[in-house]
Amino acid sequence: MSRHIVAAASEIKPGEKKLVTVKGREIGVFNIGGELYGLPNVCPHQTGPLCAGRIATGTLVADGESDWKPRWVMEDEVIACPWHGLEYHVPTGQCLAYPEITLRRYPVEVRGEEVVVTVGGVRA
Repeated sequence: MSRHIVAAASEIKPGEKKLVTVKGREIGVFNIGGELYGLPNVCPHQTGPLCAGRIATGTLVADGESDWKPRWVMEDEVIACPWHGLEYHVPTGQCLAYPEITLRRYPVEVRGEEVVVTVGGVRA
């Protein structure tokens, strides 16, 4: 695993994202509530530029926990692929429509004033 400085911490404010290239890989770095996450810029559906998509405000779920009444979850934590709208939960890489699909995640941390991405990510 190797670590790479990709930005100044002040460049990626909460609610924002930045596309970076590390060792030939395009990685989207997302700031969600002050926590940084890294996802590949490739949607597995048809290889669309996932991180170019919009950050959705969340999603609706209906499950036993809410007695099957719809409720809003994952506020500001979802990215939608611009090609076909397939949605992913940024912190976990989980596809919302297809639970068997989980994106590779790249560890991101702030060291002083630098944002550092580690290549050799983790799967959930």
